[in-house]
Amino acid sequence: MMRRQQDQQSKVFYELSSLILNIIRSPPGPIEFPDDSLTVSPSTSGRRTAVAGSMQHITPAGFASLLLGISFALMLCGSVTFFIGFLMMPWVLGLVMVFYVAGIVYSLSMIGRAIFCHISSPPSPRKDFQPWKLF
Repeated sequence: MMRRQQDQQSKVFYELSSLILNIIRSPPGPIEFPDDSLTVSPSTSGRRTAVAGSMQHITPAGFASLLLGISFALMLCGSVTFFIGFLMMPWVLGLVMVFYVAGIVYSLSMIGRAIFCHISSPPSPRKDFQPWKLF
């Protein structure tokens, strides 16, 4: 179970890092608006975006904003997870206490049943044990 979870976490981190590296290596090309597509023919626009996509590099400010966005997303997800856990903690503690009290009541009832059944049962006739006589 733990091995599968570690493999899944490793896979998620691997995919996240490959996504970041792909974004850093080849940022998306320029966005074409409908007005631009009327002036440029489709054959030349495909070549232009391929050349422009391979020639562009991410700027340091773009890289910093990418890392800032990633860290902000991770902080937001962590904060939401913490908030959900914080809200659920009283319910979990309450459920633990209910089970704890139920266990105590069950144990006391079993002790009481053992005492009362022993007192109320008629005494059984005592048989003398004779080792030489097995049957």
